[in-house]
Amino acid sequence: MTTDPVAIARDLIRCPSVTPVEGGALKFLEGTLKAAGFTVHRMTFSEPGADDVENLYARIGSAAPHLMFAGHTDVVPTGDEKAWAHPPFSGEVVDGLLYGRGAVDMKGGIACALAAVLDYLAANNGKPKGSISFLITGDEEGIAVNGTPKLLAWAAERGEKFDHCLLGEPSNQQELGDTIKIGRRGSLNGHLIVTGRQGHVAYPQRADNPIRGLVALIAALQAEPLDAGNAQFSASHLEFISVDVGNKTVNLIPGEARARFNIRFNDRHTIESLKSLIERRAAKAAGSKIKFEFAWEPSNAGVFVTKPGPFTDVVAGAVAEVTGRKPELSTTGGTSDARFITAYCPVVEFGLVGQTMHQVDERVPIADLAALTTIYRKILDKYFA
Repeated sequence: MTTDPVAIARDLIRCPSVTPVEGGALKFLEGTLKAAGFTVHRMTFSEPGADDVENLYARIGSAAPHLMFAGHTDVVPTGDEKAWAHPPFSGEVVDGLLYGRGAVDMKGGIACALAAVLDYLAANNGKPKGSISFLITGDEEGIAVNGTPKLLAWAAERGEKFDHCLLGEPSNQQELGDTIKIGRRGSLNGHLIVTGRQGHVAYPQRADNPIRGLVALIAALQAEPLDAGNAQFSASHLEFISVDVGNKTVNLIPGEARARFNIRFNDRHTIESLKSLIERRAAKAAGSKIKFEFAWEPSNAGVFVTKPGPFTDVVAGAVAEVTGRKPELSTTGGTSDARFITAYCPVVEFGLVGQTMHQVDERVPIADLAALTTIYRKILDKYFA
């Protein structure tokens, strides 16, 4: 078995695992982990209205402490493949860069974790001083209902208990070692719908234009901050992303107007408390003059934070030793599967630099793959010391 993260990453990139297709990536991991002595489980989860998703859970060791490496092998679509300088599933290495969809997000991170674990096991007679597991899903880039949440529930039903988790998402902003994600804001989508009365524009007294009410409510909802933030998180914010009345006629006052919005929120709110806050503010602004309602989209993107402590110290210490940088403990960015993992154990995110993720010619420096593998290897030594 190779402990070269570049070779492992190339093998993973060559698997066309666009969500929700497994593409051979989990099969590759299954074979490698079994050969290293892991007990490996492959399972497919289903949900009405969603694609079936294949997942993998592997563990070696039975004692505590138990460190989990988590991640996903599914990737976003490539877009126009002719726009790529190097085929997106070729895993070509050119001028010190590894190209391919998933090189950064996040097959490269998985490759580094696997290489580090294989090297650690080789140095410890094939047995960890505790337990190591891999929890790998296939729909993180999708709606995330048949992946990590169900895989974690399945593991819990089997009696699996995790002490800590390291999620290899591309956490760094500019250079390797600048950022560890210790939390993520929640995300909630909704539609504001204002109802009026349709009529001829020449006779506005016979109609009730809902656009006026919509504009008033949009202004009211954005007039006052949702909160002031706290030590771990910046302030929550609501952003309107579209306004639509579906009216193609110039002489018609529409009967309805809609606006869609997204809220990124911190741990001063839950999804339900946030809905109540927004609805109260809208009702106050509307009074008895504006008829409105909200249509909330389903969300499993709650907020989480892992407070700094011994585990974050271990990760930050390994990062500093390898890169010479003191990483920022950050809660910025979008959502990740860490929002599910946090219900089972403390979790932090540290992976590659995310500048080219989801882009044409996604790529990662070979030097970063080597450095991240060394960081993960030091984390293993420190964690099981």
